[in-house]
Amino acid sequence: MTRLTVFLLIIGIGLAILLFNNGNDRIMGMEADDFGRMVYLLPIALMLSAGVWASRRNIGETMRNLMIWLVIILALATVYLYRQDLQGVGNRLLAGLVPGRAVVVTTSEGGSEVILHKLLNGHFEADVAVNGQTIQMLVDTGASMVALSHADAERIGIIPENLEYSMTVMTANGRTRAAPVTLDRVSIGPITRTGVAASVAEDGKLDQSLLGMSFLETLGSMQMQTDELRLRD
Repeated sequence: MTRLTVFLLIIGIGLAILLFNNGNDRIMGMEADDFGRMVYLLPIALMLSAGVWASRRNIGETMRNLMIWLVIILALATVYLYRQDLQGVGNRLLAGLVPGRAVVVTTSEGGSEVILHKLLNGHFEADVAVNGQTIQMLVDTGASMVALSHADAERIGIIPENLEYSMTVMTANGRTRAAPVTLDRVSIGPITRTGVAASVAEDGKLDQSLLGMSFLETLGSMQMQTDELRLRD
């Protein structure tokens, strides 16, 4: 049996015990977290010992193997200790590369904060879940309410032809008519609001849906910091 086989066998048995633990806090008299650490530390210790034993006749090779394993162990420990920070860095990188992707962080008070990154055009956009459908919206503090384009309204199940276009609104394309509606559910990440007042623009009069003040004014805070927009629940 090779060392790799022993390594994989120990990890497999340990993971199986963790999976079938049924949520118990203790495993074999140990805290569940401590047992989990042992599962990945024990094989490393065994492989380290085997490497030292195999090179015991050559002091230089022994020291080299010890240094290699020390670096590996330190790297693994660093990744484990800073896993949440690394996840945050990854999320921020994706948010900068993917338009509309929001970064969700937890504040010191335990609340949720959504971070949006400014696009090259200088605007902030967000992927907003409206009645279960994802719509890319432009964050617009100048809009008094959430405004849906004709196409986006159809996507979330609204039939524009059945609406009464009784409102007069200003858009980038000029003055137009809009129909008032109430959205059951509007969410950005973990921030969710129900019964949000909105409007549906006439066909061809609104190029992109707007995330307006009927949603934004319900937030705990909204702060712009250089190229970031922070929305706090």
